[in-house]
Amino acid sequence: MDGQPTVDDYYEMVLDAFKLSDEARDYVKAAGRDVEADELWREVFQKSPLVDAERTQREGGQPLVKIFFKNPYGLQYRPEYKDWIPFRHGEIKLAP
Repeated sequence: MDGQPTVDDYYEMVLDAFKLSDEARDYVKAAGRDVEADELWREVFQKSPLVDAERTQREGGQPLVKIFFKNPYGLQYRPEYKDWIPFRHGEIKLAP
């Protein structure tokens, strides 16, 4: 991606967020038990090149409820569904 992101670039970022959400869901399913956020952080989220580890550790909550990406997106925990869904935490700037 050269210069300012396009609509397609932002769309790909959201798709990447859903893929990481799916990885977390698959990890929990394979574990066959409730998995704490700290374990998901170590085993799934922290390993992703998308994740801004410093910001997540600083602003993600305790227990962890938000995963911040290096782009304007991230994942947020929904306790009622026990899953992680994409959210936007940064500004969207489209190329002209």
